[in-house]
Amino acid sequence: MADNGLSCNLKASYQDFNLDVSFSVHSGELACIIGPSGCGKSTTLQLIAGLLPLRSGSLFLNGKDLSQTAVHQRQIAMVFQDYALFPHLSVEQNIAYPLKIRKVKRAERKQRVSRLLSLVALDGYQTRKSQELSGGERQRIALARALASQPQLLLLDEPLSALDAKLRKHLREEIRRIHDETGITTLYVTHDQEEALSIADRIIVMHEGMVMQEGKGEDIYNHPTSLFVATFIGEGTILPYSVIPKTLINPGSSTHFVFKPVEGEHTVFFRPEQVQLQDDDTLPLAEYLPHLQFKQAEVVSCEFQGDHYRVACSWEGHTILCHADHRPKATLVTLGVRTKSLLEYINGKSVEKNSLTPIGE
Repeated sequence: MADNGLSCNLKASYQDFNLDVSFSVHSGELACIIGPSGCGKSTTLQLIAGLLPLRSGSLFLNGKDLSQTAVHQRQIAMVFQDYALFPHLSVEQNIAYPLKIRKVKRAERKQRVSRLLSLVALDGYQTRKSQELSGGERQRIALARALASQPQLLLLDEPLSALDAKLRKHLREEIRRIHDETGITTLYVTHDQEEALSIADRIIVMHEGMVMQEGKGEDIYNHPTSLFVATFIGEGTILPYSVIPKTLINPGSSTHFVFKPVEGEHTVFFRPEQVQLQDDDTLPLAEYLPHLQFKQAEVVSCEFQGDHYRVACSWEGHTILCHADHRPKATLVTLGVRTKSLLEYINGKSVEKNSLTPIGE
């Protein structure tokens, strides 16, 4: 257990759901919990905040045991999905509410509200009513109110889910800026993979009440420890290992490969940006390193996504995804992916040592 930051081992049982998660958030870190609906993300936050009772496990914040501490004594603030502002109160009264409960003097309340409005870039909004605000403004007021009590831990439960895509992108940048300015340890729940990858120092991936993997976004994206994580964080192609012997190309080399038989469901996985597409059948695939080559792949769909085309191809009954810099000119194309880009899994779990082993020259 770290002396600073959040350290938790949470266990809870409900009628149709069991939660068993262990993770830590370092002091001053912004960590994201991500996972599909119903995986236990919000339940985890509510257990940490004390909104649900923790009957088993442990919970420490900056070295203090919170497992039996009352909600109002935990020094934790939470921003809910619907912001939960008081509609009959002004912006100033909403932000000052937790300070008033703590009997902070009026003059200090006004000063702190003014500083917080400046922090969330809403100077001069003191007298506005919450129903006069846009969704993005309400989100920032809710964040300012959460920060007013100077918490040791800030919990954010899908705070941007009700907003449109452009505003979400802007406000996640604002949340990151505010986090960096305040340095408050933050735990942020989202179902949006792009949001988590862009905002978090560290990501905690959950599934069915358990932590599947945690680490830096780059590590989770590039080295997923399970097929679930590989397909949930980003997308890619899963193929049976049996395709390798008939697709492996090793240009200009006498190196041979040994195919080790492995028990269980043996699969390979690769990202769409690692796939090369050749749509001119008069030219070879421009790849000079060992790779898998999928000839006569049929283009099934092509979506323009701004900086690339997302192309889905069918090859011998399998779907292969790739990112291309242009719309394919032919229906039948050749695809290639380097062997060093392949990730291997057995029964959905990562294989540490690649079983595709080169021998000799």
